[in-house]
Amino acid sequence: MKTRYENWRLPVSRLASAVAVVFLLFSTNDWETGAAGVSTALFTLGMFLVAIGSLGRMWCSLYIAGYKDQVLITQGPYSLTRNPLYFFSVFGALGVGFCTETFTFPALLLAVMVLYYPLVVRKEERRLRERFGRDFDDYARRVPAFFPNFALFSEPETYLVKPVVYRRHMFSALWFVWIVGLLELAEGLKELGWMPSLWAFR
Repeated sequence: MKTRYENWRLPVSRLASAVAVVFLLFSTNDWETGAAGVSTALFTLGMFLVAIGSLGRMWCSLYIAGYKDQVLITQGPYSLTRNPLYFFSVFGALGVGFCTETFTFPALLLAVMVLYYPLVVRKEERRLRERFGRDFDDYARRVPAFFPNFALFSEPETYLVKPVVYRRHMFSALWFVWIVGLLELAEGLKELGWMPSLWAFR
């Protein structure tokens, strides 16, 4: 049975993300007039981080699709860190921030994740410990909570995946890409004068 926290966490997270995306869409950077090269460099860095984040989340989804909360996943990305989805999400979110071609949004996103993710991880690991008991305790002693230990990597020769579930997970794994696409669409509309820029940042 889900706790009140679990019932509210996802809707609240989605609402906060939607508000942040709307804010980003109506913002712009002011590098264009003085240092266009900085703008290009930030966007390139952002796309690189988005690629890492998206590929990493797809890798995680391959392992948890159809198995989340049913078995304790300890292989693939979960052999490196207990929270690979959050680890790769940091890359993706920072990438989206840099794709705004500013330093302001990556800094804000990083601050939010530093404050939010530890709370989420503690709640989720408490639930996993209650569900899997000693197996999770052994896993937690062996594998770091967040930063990967690549010396621990292990993966099975074969792994059964449910395509319907994986396809659903794939969509959520790529949300960083969708947001960058929206940002670029908004940028084009602003250049055409069809969409206002309400805020400018560096």
